[in-house]
Amino acid sequence: MEPTTRPPEPSPPEDSPVRSQRGVARRARMLRDRNADEPTAARLPVLLTVDEAAEFLRTTRRAIYAMVERRQLPGVIRIRRRVLLRADDLLHWLDQKRASSPKE
Repeated sequence: MEPTTRPPEPSPPEDSPVRSQRGVARRARMLRDRNADEPTAARLPVLLTVDEAAEFLRTTRRAIYAMVERRQLPGVIRIRRRVLLRADDLLHWLDQKRASSPKE
């Protein structure tokens, strides 16, 4: 008997949720896989998408959109319906939010 081989699966259409999730995962991997010796600011792109900002802040897209709506995040840039966040402003904001370590 001959082994049966499956034909390759067709790729999902451009606008399908499966395709967009693959893109999000790929961009997140790119951010993580960059040279770890560089400082965080050097590894981040200038503008972050909501998905990238959520990955960076370890939260959800929904939380990012809520914070943008409440004007709690700095560096928000809106281009039509798209929301982008300036990485430098986000890093500076995080630095300000950091709790000081107790002195020994």
